[in-house]
Amino acid sequence: MTARIVLLGATGYTGARTAEALVRRGARPVLAGRDPERLAELAGRLDGLETARADVTDPRSVRELIGPGDVLVSTVGPFLRLGRAAVDAAVDAGAVYLDSTGEPPFIRRVLEDDAIRAAARGATLVPAFGLDYVPGNLAGAHALAEAGDRAHRLDVGYGLEGTSGQAFSRGTLVSVMGLLLEPGFAFTGGRVVDEAAGRRLWRFEAGGRPRRGLSVGGSEHLTMPPLAPPLREVGVHLDWFGPLTSVAHRLAPLTGLVGRLPGSARAAQRLAGVVGARVAEAPSRATIERARTHTVAEVRDDRGARVSHVQVSGPEAYGLTAAMLAWGATRAAEHGVLATGATGPVQAFGLEALTDGAAEAGLVRT
Repeated sequence: MTARIVLLGATGYTGARTAEALVRRGARPVLAGRDPERLAELAGRLDGLETARADVTDPRSVRELIGPGDVLVSTVGPFLRLGRAAVDAAVDAGAVYLDSTGEPPFIRRVLEDDAIRAAARGATLVPAFGLDYVPGNLAGAHALAEAGDRAHRLDVGYGLEGTSGQAFSRGTLVSVMGLLLEPGFAFTGGRVVDEAAGRRLWRFEAGGRPRRGLSVGGSEHLTMPPLAPPLREVGVHLDWFGPLTSVAHRLAPLTGLVGRLPGSARAAQRLAGVVGARVAEAPSRATIERARTHTVAEVRDDRGARVSHVQVSGPEAYGLTAAMLAWGATRAAEHGVLATGATGPVQAFGLEALTDGAAEAGLVRT
């Protein structure tokens, strides 16, 4: 029996693209959000899908929407401010939960703080099931499998190609701005530690050219170590900032200090609101038509010698995220998942199935 799929945040840019991707896979998700008129318009465009009103600022409305065994896909961001209601609803119902977040503090909270409670209720929480951070989990898992017992350090680098004009949606830009002063993290010495984003630079090659990636907290810090017990270090890096990379790296030590100042978090959120009001909802048409994503994973032994290298490449960020969410939701609805609690994509679906699903979404080893 196929489980019910509920898409929360369906009328946002990522949500609408995910709804379209689900319909292309033959699914008929319930489209949920706070604006009935926009929901009705989208549902009509997608052959009369069922809709439901749910507002993440009213957690009861989200909780009442989700039943045992449902698959809940959340694209409601910024997740640090708006994402909690969906997680709690999935846990309470014993549902499968996937989301589109790329916000490191939110990912860490789900994977660390919600794991025991979710497992006790039979729920499965899989955050960051899009460009952030399925490609790194996929490439990293293959690189670790090839490295075997020699794995000591894993580095993952994300690169973009062909972006032109506005490269990110309004929702992504608001989320990024809201994270400016939030604490970051890394995996070093065999454990997760606090570390400001941008503290480290990693030079790597992806898509046929050299890149410089800024360190960030990713799901890989928490999901890769269980796959390889010898692993002691994990780095995740984004080459998304062009000439601002060096500036951000030099300023990184200051963000932790500024973040401790009273009112700094609220100031960052206000700045995010100002930026959001001045940009378009969607990335530019040129970006959608031409952009590609490239992700590299490298494993080194305890002497620093590289022992494995994997690159995966795929379509532009939002198309890839929508396709992965649609695959994950339909796979969970039809076949279930392999783990309960809060977990990564490899643990939830298995490496072979995830590799096949990613290929369906256009994400392949290159």
